[in-house]
Amino acid sequence: MSEWVIGNVVQVKHWTDNLFSLIIRAPIDPFVAGQFTKLGLEINGKKIQRAYSYVNAPKNRNLEFYLIAVPGGKFSGKLHAMQPGNNLMITKKAAGFFILDEIPSCKYLWMLATGTALGPYLSILEQGDGLERFDKIILIHAVRFAKELSYLPQMLKLQRRFNNKLSILTIVSREINQGSLTGRIPSLIKDGSLEQAINLKLEAKNCHVMLCGNPNMVHDTQQILKETRAMQKHFKNSPGHISTEHYW
Repeated sequence: MSEWVIGNVVQVKHWTDNLFSLIIRAPIDPFVAGQFTKLGLEINGKKIQRAYSYVNAPKNRNLEFYLIAVPGGKFSGKLHAMQPGNNLMITKKAAGFFILDEIPSCKYLWMLATGTALGPYLSILEQGDGLERFDKIILIHAVRFAKELSYLPQMLKLQRRFNNKLSILTIVSREINQGSLTGRIPSLIKDGSLEQAINLKLEAKNCHVMLCGNPNMVHDTQQILKETRAMQKHFKNSPGHISTEHYW
């Protein structure tokens, strides 16, 4: 059984009508960048809980979560309506293996995310530990509309911090946005557009790909990488080229 503690909301950032970030303070145990936790609320006498990745670096005591209010969503709607000073429950111990220690040796680390799944990558990059073993890191954030690029300023700040080590690329699927690719991640890999934009080959011999986001994107991208790049899913006992997170 998970041990729960009380978290206090200190700030709510509203990015669009349904995208928002919660910043809370809570007496949690130390966690590793890339891990997730669970937030909980009592609704109609029942504890409802959902898993969310930390956006903040572990060294930052402001615990940040990037969320979407699902239309008609019982839980996300309650979180969306929260105000500073409100309380919610959070598991004391984090979980998950979407962390750098689980990534095998490689020259180029690709971090691919859709929507709110950008969070664990920001946590890893903001923490900054263990990145020296990669020659280059490629951070890719795919959204439907340009207004959903909520953390682009932070991504650009990280790019300046890491200089040539970090490349960032945004993808917008439902409109043309200057500076972004247009389309879906699997299609842009298949036709070579992603590699052309980064000016780097995505290949099994020296790359590792982290995937986080929409299940369809994760599934389709894994298939494309398997079929066109000879990449395989990574497991501790069977090293591969693709890492994903399993939330539980």
